[in-house]
Amino acid sequence: MSTTHQPVTTTVNISGMTCGHCVSSVTEELSALAGVTGVAIELNKGGISRATVTSSLTLSPEEIGEAVAEAGYLVVANLA
Repeated sequence: MSTTHQPVTTTVNISGMTCGHCVSSVTEELSALAGVTGVAIELNKGGISRATVTSSLTLSPEEIGEAVAEAGYLVVANLA
């Protein structure tokens, strides 16, 4: 089992976010995940917002999805 010393960056799309309160709720939930060192959110009011999570551990899509759901929002598939 190897340990990574490089930060891991994960980007997810989130639907339903409309304001700064949405951003702080999602940021708070994602920041509570083990290993998370930073969260940056690009708010797209009424559309699909993007969250970039930086962590010292690899986070599973389920962990991220559950944290976003805890804040009341939904992770959606990347639209190519």
